[in-house]
Amino acid sequence: MLQFNFKPFPILETERLVLREINKKDANALFLLRSNKQAMQYIDKPLAVSIDEMKPFIKMINKKTKDNETISWAITLKQKDELLGTISFHRIEPENHRAEIGYMIMPEHWQKGILSEALPKVINYGFTKMKLHSIEANINPNNAVSRKLLEKFKFNKEAYFKENYFYNGKFVDTEIWSLLKS
Repeated sequence: MLQFNFKPFPILETERLVLREINKKDANALFLLRSNKQAMQYIDKPLAVSIDEMKPFIKMINKKTKDNETISWAITLKQKDELLGTISFHRIEPENHRAEIGYMIMPEHWQKGILSEALPKVINYGFTKMKLHSIEANINPNNAVSRKLLEKFKFNKEAYFKENYFYNGKFVDTEIWSLLKS
């Protein structure tokens, strides 16, 4: 079974981006992201209604990272240390050498190649540093942009589940995508 140690927190860099630990100074930007209807349209979680929700949320994220249960990065531009979005490994299954990847980005940063730049760096971290065998992505079937991103990085569609998830008073479908280390 795999064991993880996210200390010190792994800061990842690309040509334009710094992926760093989410901290309390990100509360406002994280609130703007998680309260944005457009950004949250395919995330089956309630919209944030108050910035006061962000401090305990950030504390919970950081505790899970400290406890080596999940890892979440703030996506920032190198020249401006402001959260544009997040990317994470959650639902980590050490016994199966597998983790689920998730990502969100503010709509004003869509179609700028931000996730296309961040995703391969995080995938590489998952395979080389965490020693994962597979990375899973669970998406809403209506999220064509996320599907296209996963296809670009050679994820394969493993499953389509009809009405397997109950959210907000209705059953919704999900697609499961996977990328193997090999």
